[in-house]
Amino acid sequence: MAKIIAIHSFRGGTGKSNLTANIAVAIALKGYRVAVVDTDLQSPGIHALFSVDEVASTKTLNDYLWNRVSISDTACDVTSHLRIEGAGRVFLIPSSVNADEIARIEYEGYNVSLLNSGFQRLIKELELDYLFIDTHPGIGRETLLSIAISDLLFIILRPDRQDFQGTAVTVDVARQLKVNNMMLIINKIPSKMDFLALQQKLEKTYQILVAGILPLSEDIVQMGSCGLFSLQYPHHPLTRIIKQIADKAIMPEQPSPLVYADS
Repeated sequence: MAKIIAIHSFRGGTGKSNLTANIAVAIALKGYRVAVVDTDLQSPGIHALFSVDEVASTKTLNDYLWNRVSISDTACDVTSHLRIEGAGRVFLIPSSVNADEIARIEYEGYNVSLLNSGFQRLIKELELDYLFIDTHPGIGRETLLSIAISDLLFIILRPDRQDFQGTAVTVDVARQLKVNNMMLIINKIPSKMDFLALQQKLEKTYQILVAGILPLSEDIVQMGSCGLFSLQYPHHPLTRIIKQIADKAIMPEQPSPLVYADS
C-alpha cells in the first residue's frame, strides 16, 4: 500500500522543499516509485530543484484544480533527467509560477477536496509506493488536508524561537487531526551547537522523535537550488543524513541512532 508523506514547516526558509526533493529521490534510488506534489500554490519553487523547465513540463497542479486536465496529465517523469537507474521512478507534479495563476489562487481559492481525490488517483495511476506533499508554510486549508491524510508527517524547523513556537502549533493541530506518525527534522544548525542536547530538548518538548539533524552548510547554499544536493554530492556527510531520514520514512517503527555531520 502506498504511503503519503507530508513535509511541513510553520515558517518559510527552513529548507522544506529542498529536503522534500532530496528525501524523495533517496527513496527512489532504493527502487521505489515516488511522486512529489508541490501544494505550495502561493509560492511554488520545488520544480527548480528538478530542473523541470528543462524537461518541458507544460501542465501544473493549477490546471487540475481548474478542471483543465486530469491530475495524471500534470505528472512529469523526471527519472531519466535525474539519471536514476533501476526500478525507481520519480514523478513531479509542479505548481504554476505564472503570476496570474498565483493571484487567482489567492483571490478565488479552490476546491481543496480535489487535492485528496487527485492524490488517490496519482497513487493508483502511477502505481506509487510513496507520495510526498510539499506543503505551504503555516496553517491553511491545503495544509490541514495534507496533514490529515498523511501516513507520516515530517515537521522541519530551525534552531530559532519563532520556529519552536510555530512547531508547537503544528504539532497541536496534527494531534487534533489524529496524526499518529510525526517526526522532526532540524535543519540549518550552527556547527558550534550541541546537536545531541538539541535533539534531547526537542524530543522532550514535543514528545516526537527527531529523524535527522542537518548543519548549516555553505555547500548547499552555493548550489542556489540548481539541482539536487544528494545527487551532486553522493558522498557528502549531509547526503548520509538525508539517506538516514529516507530510511526512517520507509520504516519509521525501527529506531536508530542519528548520524551527525560537521558543516
